[in-house]
Amino acid sequence: MASSLLSRTLLGHRLIRFSSSLPHNPLIFSNLFNKREFCVQAGSYHTTYKASGQPSRLMASAAIEIRSNFSTQSLSTNDPVVSVDWLHANLREPDLKVLDASWYMPDEQRNPIQEYQQVAHIPGALFFDVDGISDRTTKLPHMLPSEEGFAAAVSALGIHNKDGLVVYDGKGIFSAARVWWMFRIFGHDRVWVLDGGLPRWRASGYDVESSASSDAILKASAASEAIEKVYQGQTAGPLTFQTKFQPHLVWTLDQVRRNIEEKTHQHIDARSKPRFDGAAPEPRKGIRSGHVPGSKCIPFPQMLDASQTLLRADELKKRFNEEGISLERPVLTSCGTGVTACILALGLHRLGKTDVPVYDGSWTEWGAESDTPVDTSS
Repeated sequence: MASSLLSRTLLGHRLIRFSSSLPHNPLIFSNLFNKREFCVQAGSYHTTYKASGQPSRLMASAAIEIRSNFSTQSLSTNDPVVSVDWLHANLREPDLKVLDASWYMPDEQRNPIQEYQQVAHIPGALFFDVDGISDRTTKLPHMLPSEEGFAAAVSALGIHNKDGLVVYDGKGIFSAARVWWMFRIFGHDRVWVLDGGLPRWRASGYDVESSASSDAILKASAASEAIEKVYQGQTAGPLTFQTKFQPHLVWTLDQVRRNIEEKTHQHIDARSKPRFDGAAPEPRKGIRSGHVPGSKCIPFPQMLDASQTLLRADELKKRFNEEGISLERPVLTSCGTGVTACILALGLHRLGKTDVPVYDGSWTEWGAESDTPVDTSS
């Protein structure tokens, strides 16, 4: 059985090998709270600690109160994030699914699949392969897949339209915002990013699983196989997720080019200031340095605080105001490959701007073209 399981662990174009002793039941590391008392305050979801060796009754009662009011149908989508305390209290709800959408820049030399399988993930979380669940017809990295491909992949993961989804990543708020945006593009609004991600989850003392269950491995493998079949013109299998494409949330190169003249949208670039100015080289070869004419730079870390959680609304407004962005006018976001632009969209969503499009190809596409205009600040 172990050898059969190993043969099915191909995720996209990457193969992770497992020991033949892979357990069927995940190993869980627990925080016993032997030196502190952990309390969840219902409503605000702030975390407090008290010196004690006994478990807190307040923690239990708060968790029960939160769970009794749980419904992904009624949970507000006005705020795009949920706290780790909220997720911990509702983790076992049957219509809630958690996705590990970790992805890292190539120069970070981190393997998100391997970390999910062998290091740590939130109990019960499924792995969403950002690179694998993507358009197979382009050389651009992790571009938005077709409706059919996305539906096939997430159906293979066991996701239904009725499900509420919480997406997290291994950095805090990074690639999870991309997957939040992807689900919204395909018509699924009941999706939230875990504020602070896996680092904040672990810092709060919550359990993690250090190995992946056979079911989670098979689902991740099946998702990769399903989208590959779609792009090969084959039938991928039964669908549990139906898409409803929202074209206003994604822009193409031609739309960005027209916007230079028409100026219907304020264009914000989430890359670092040196890359935006053209003073620093792009991390990918063959890409010119600079920015789209007329765009402004707000590096994505400015949306986050020191603990990698989303800033409060008043602080976010200040960030945009400082760069001359009017929240009364339409906004377009971009970045390097369409990942961190979604963090800007996440911040704008908190401010009530829920219709912000992301330029999917972003600078990797724009900077590689020979006929696209490029400005520098040098």
